[in-house]
Amino acid sequence: MTTYAFSTESPADVDAGLLILPVFEGGDPGPGVRETGLRDAFGAAKLTGKKGETLLVTGRDRVGDRDGAGGRDGAGFAAGAALLVGVGPKAEFDVTALRRALGRAAGTARRFGSAATTFPLALGARHATDAVQAAAEGLGLGAYRFRRYKTTPQDDDGSLETVTILGSAKWDARAARDAVARADVLVDAVTLARDLVNTPAGDLPPAEIAKVAKAMAKQEGIACTIWNEMQLAQGGFGGILGVGKGSINPPRMIELTYRGAGARTAPIALTGKGIAFDSGGLSLKDASGMETMKMDMGGAASILGTMKAIARLKVKINVIAAIPCSENMPSGSAQKPGDVITHRGGKTSEVLNTDAEGRLVLADALAYLAEHDPVCIVDTATLTGACMVALGTDVGGAIGTSDEVAGELIRASEATGEPIWQLPLFPDYRTLIDSKVADIKNIGKRYGGAITASWFLAEFVGDTPWVHLDIAGPAYSEHGNDLGPAGGTGMPVRTLVRFLQDRAGARKR
Repeated sequence: MTTYAFSTESPADVDAGLLILPVFEGGDPGPGVRETGLRDAFGAAKLTGKKGETLLVTGRDRVGDRDGAGGRDGAGFAAGAALLVGVGPKAEFDVTALRRALGRAAGTARRFGSAATTFPLALGARHATDAVQAAAEGLGLGAYRFRRYKTTPQDDDGSLETVTILGSAKWDARAARDAVARADVLVDAVTLARDLVNTPAGDLPPAEIAKVAKAMAKQEGIACTIWNEMQLAQGGFGGILGVGKGSINPPRMIELTYRGAGARTAPIALTGKGIAFDSGGLSLKDASGMETMKMDMGGAASILGTMKAIARLKVKINVIAAIPCSENMPSGSAQKPGDVITHRGGKTSEVLNTDAEGRLVLADALAYLAEHDPVCIVDTATLTGACMVALGTDVGGAIGTSDEVAGELIRASEATGEPIWQLPLFPDYRTLIDSKVADIKNIGKRYGGAITASWFLAEFVGDTPWVHLDIAGPAYSEHGNDLGPAGGTGMPVRTLVRFLQDRAGARKR
């Protein structure tokens, strides 16, 4: 566990294993560089402040040391080492760039055990609170490692025990401390989501996901109901059951209720795709296509992380979540191409491709949530490769029946640095999921797959404003990114929390 703090101490005097300081392109020193006597160090190393450049100053390299013994004579710093980080042009430096730069630096910070940074000072008082939170998030997220299955010491590159965010004595200290506390909660919530995605499917079948959810809910004071396979059958959840038919691990649905507002206040509804493992079913994927399919419950993981965060932050809003969890496996009992299933509420769908299973389980959850008359519904899912073709691996897609809700989610994503782009729910494509034998079919034609998948989901929300977030690309990073190593990213936990906080604030006003 990392401990986070805010301090107005001088960067030259702060006691930390590593002091992290920004340098702008052209060698323009950021906050703390002059005070520590490191102004000329970057240039002497033939560095210019471009993004990604770093210079580590330790031991006898330290400016102002008496004989390299660690004492300071004039300019210098008390930290064990200093890391100068190039952040690019000053005019382009913002909260998102700050978060990402510190995320990259976190790997080095882990080796020192504790870190302090002046980065928020570079954005000034106007952005102080957001910058303080982003700095703590960047270091916390960037320092994440998944070590559950590591057994050798050489696999351990340390851990970041303490993070100190340095700011100005003129800033609102209480607001800054609150920002650090929020970052702590969000990093913990993202860590939960990442850990779930990174856990091998053999150790995380639907019942185990439900067990984790139940324990989290108990700890955070969230009401939790777990629907087993018999209850799902009685409730008419044909999509969840149909997808899970081929597995020895029975499906579950996790229902969570958080009440942060008055009892008469309509809730916001959330759901996330919880496919514990996706083999493709009888429409079998090839071997390489299955390698990362433990991550196909990334949507479910993000909703669990979101619920944990809003409970700890005590957001003044009501939220209901219904998270469908199935394992999509081939066997003699698996659903077959051409089968027709009946979903919650009675609508039928023809299953022409068993590898288009996420929409089948989400359909049940969406129909169930719509029965609760929510203000709006948001779902997250690693749903389509088509969305990745359109937007790549770093950008999520937003498609739905409400431009207003989509706009709110996109603004929240911009604030949190989790990019989301809106795609159209193009009306003419609705006919592409018409079935000859059922109400709808679960695949359209080759092109526009992200949109036809969304049209399938739209059939189950009724008149409720709804937005689907397709996170097939950004939920899992093959090679790692600025804010974490390869594996689960926890996206879009921070976006959803910000969206709910903004919604709660609007109600308050």
